[in-house]
Amino acid sequence: MDHVVYIDVKSKEIEKLIDGTKTMIIRGASGRKLPHGRVFADDVLYFIHNNAEGNALAKCKVSSVINTNKMMSDESIAFVSSYQDKLLLTDKQFKRWAGKRYIVLIEICNVEAITPIAIDKSNYGNMDDWLPVGDINTVRK
Repeated sequence: MDHVVYIDVKSKEIEKLIDGTKTMIIRGASGRKLPHGRVFADDVLYFIHNNAEGNALAKCKVSSVINTNKMMSDESIAFVSSYQDKLLLTDKQFKRWAGKRYIVLIEICNVEAITPIAIDKSNYGNMDDWLPVGDINTVRK
């Protein structure tokens, strides 16, 4: 399965992913929302900046996924902290994700910059930062 994943432009996440210093991405919420339980090893992620440009700029393969059960805030903070060497979260990102009841950690490999792919998001009315698209060719403009 292919996924379009929005990542933070201000913290230069794409650059860190491509150069290999960052090897894991995170999502979290107070409930089980995407991608909890919907992303698996060998899925392909296409990264798009969260600045409305609308182009996938890099892709990678998922090597492993950790979906947590419901956690208390202090448990969640400790859990996210224990993976900070792979996540490389800024203080702002840490504050956003750590403490959420449900956390998804996605370890990635084979990250590569790609020729930008314009993404058609019109079929995704509830804009989220994670779009499970099935096949990337179905959302190419």
